[in-house]
Amino acid sequence: MTDTPELLLAHHLKALKLPTFLREYDKLARQCAAGGVDHTRCLLRLAELELIERERRMVERRIKDAKFPAVKSLDSFDLLALPSLNKALVLELTRSVYVSRHENIIAVGNSGTGKTHIVLGLGLVACQKGLSVGFITAAALVHELIETRDEKRLLRLQRQLATYELLIIDELGYVPFSQTGAELLFEVFSQRYERGSTIVTSNLPFDEWTGVFASERLTGALLDRLTHYVHILEMNGDS
Repeated sequence: MTDTPELLLAHHLKALKLPTFLREYDKLARQCAAGGVDHTRCLLRLAELELIERERRMVERRIKDAKFPAVKSLDSFDLLALPSLNKALVLELTRSVYVSRHENIIAVGNSGTGKTHIVLGLGLVACQKGLSVGFITAAALVHELIETRDEKRLLRLQRQLATYELLIIDELGYVPFSQTGAELLFEVFSQRYERGSTIVTSNLPFDEWTGVFASERLTGALLDRLTHYVHILEMNGDS
């Protein structure tokens, strides 16, 4: 028995990985026929629906791959509630141009002032613009670096971290690092220098970072790399 055109079309659309086209073509064809829309415009609408759905899935995948602790948008953050915050700079950063320029962002301020919310919002915008993003706390990153080094998997992790167009490292300063941990984290920043953008949040002013890295030399070298091309968000206020 010969397959019907409908079955063959469904088979071909599945093979071509056009699920939205497959799901919508019959309904849209009826609508176009009833409205006197020509076949070219009907096909155009189907192609548009497929592209829209494909982009939505790609954004969802990038958000999932980023491993955000929560998905938060800047729309849900009251920029006016924090007088020290440069609102114009935040809005400029939503364009994500800094990523293509391999520039960094440091959000510094008291605990509870919304630093993580702001950088999650910037990370979400970057995902929506088609950029690869990674999120991790500083303590978790150092723990993972030490663990993979001990298991002789460090090179693989370093390569993975280097592939992110934007890497967000949250809560730097809450936990002091061992010498080994500090050196491994420094290597991450060094490998991304002028190759990728990094966002860091910290509750400590720069002159107190030595207490985290336990070395003036290492802290100075790290800040040289991190602040060479940087946008600083001052987020001091009531926590």
